[in-house]
Amino acid sequence: MKHRRIPKRRAALAGGAAVALLGAGITFQTANASDAEVRPLSVTAAGNLASTLTERLGGDAAGAYYDAKSRALVVNVVDEDAADTVREAGGKARVVEHSLAELADARRTLTDRATMPGTSWALDPVTNKVVVTADGTVKGASWEKLSGVVRGLGSKAELKRTSGVFTPFLRGGDAIHSGGGRCSLGFNVVKDGQPHFLTAGHCGKAGSRWSATAGGPAIGTMVDSRFPGDDFSLVRYHSMTPEPSEVNLYNGSVQKITKAGEATVGMKVTRSGSTTQVHEGEVTGLNATVNYGNGQIVHGLIQTNVCAEPGDSGGSLFAGDTAIGLTSGGSGNCTAGGTTFFQPVTEPLRVYGARIG
Repeated sequence: MKHRRIPKRRAALAGGAAVALLGAGITFQTANASDAEVRPLSVTAAGNLASTLTERLGGDAAGAYYDAKSRALVVNVVDEDAADTVREAGGKARVVEHSLAELADARRTLTDRATMPGTSWALDPVTNKVVVTADGTVKGASWEKLSGVVRGLGSKAELKRTSGVFTPFLRGGDAIHSGGGRCSLGFNVVKDGQPHFLTAGHCGKAGSRWSATAGGPAIGTMVDSRFPGDDFSLVRYHSMTPEPSEVNLYNGSVQKITKAGEATVGMKVTRSGSTTQVHEGEVTGLNATVNYGNGQIVHGLIQTNVCAEPGDSGGSLFAGDTAIGLTSGGSGNCTAGGTTFFQPVTEPLRVYGARIG
């Protein structure tokens, strides 16, 4: 029995959202390294180098992202000494205006003064800002309040609109059902030697039973659920036979999943779900906070431009054979597009002491 899943997890890079790579309008960036000095890297190698440099640079690091076109790791720094360190390691250095500490302060201001339904904010290393996004429900006095808070942050923040409404994709994706609800299986995992699977936390509560068909026999029981705050849950299979970690590609084939990894801004990713099947896109932000409304606020999400719709919740976000995240929610649809958020898969694996099977 194949279970469908949906894309990936979040990144360890110290950065946030980015819809495009190096933009011509970013006046504060400087071309600090020639192409000859920059080492071409895979996404995985770039992520590893970013983690190493972030630790080494400390407060001088100001975010990083992957430039897929040149296969380069771009590292933001706040002074030329730090830029030299990046160049020596084979990365492309950019001296930027704001440190990560300054951008973190901006996020705290938004949390304290602008937390309202229909909003999200994420760090964007490409623009060196916190990008604040408002959905179609934010209007009138709420819009004026949000706009005022963002203006008060000056060049540290930018306000954008998105179509649709930020909502958890509650009906889920392919082939797992509980009562009248339907969600997608994310990734099969092993915990304490027993087979389990991950899905979204908003899909159900601990103790709920899940089946592969509506009204069919239960295949597992949800043993833990985290939502809001986080958006992940763990379901224990009733069978003791391990299930392979595979993602349904909806073309008669599957993608084998062998490991979990962190998302990187600029990373090309794929999402799979029963409502909209397989779609591709790019990671545009990290450590996103999303205000779904009714007190449903989730932190630390991966922001992407991969489309999704109700029925895709809990499903797999992946890059090749690497699990990245679990579909949480977003706005728009797969006709008009929109913004979609994913729970990084590395967090539930760590919390539950589980591993990809």
